[in-house]
Amino acid sequence: MSISWADSYVGQLRALAGDRTLMFVGARAVVRDNSARILLIRRSDNGQWALPAGAMELGESIADCAVREVREETGLRALRVSAFALYTGPDRTHTNMYGHTYQIFTTAFRVEEWDGRLARVTDETIDAGFFHREAMPQPLSASVLETLADLDVFEQTNRLILK
Repeated sequence: MSISWADSYVGQLRALAGDRTLMFVGARAVVRDNSARILLIRRSDNGQWALPAGAMELGESIADCAVREVREETGLRALRVSAFALYTGPDRTHTNMYGHTYQIFTTAFRVEEWDGRLARVTDETIDAGFFHREAMPQPLSASVLETLADLDVFEQTNRLILK
């Protein structure tokens, strides 16, 4: 069960900080099926197709965050994850549709092993599915293609991507 935005760490911090730019720590997960298709979720807040992702809560590790977000947004259980990229620079500052500005620190994870049944609709999603890279749905979040390109580099070099 997911917690409400107002009860989340970032929601509580936003209520205290007002309009200040906040640091937002989160995780993004790449889940692939046996046909190398990529799991995407269609976000209920903006209608974009994206990788499962979200903010870390107090008391959890960044890897636990990735596992939780996959579960909340897809119903799948990520059994084993490994980090492959960190996105941290000031160019990652973003103002969302609610007028809240964040400098986003995201760790991207490759889900090595998973099980369960895909839930296409959740509290945070209006659809979900596995897609071939050459047939990605639209509108597609800009982070998807960058993350997949970085995963390709990581898998060729075995070196953590730092941006």
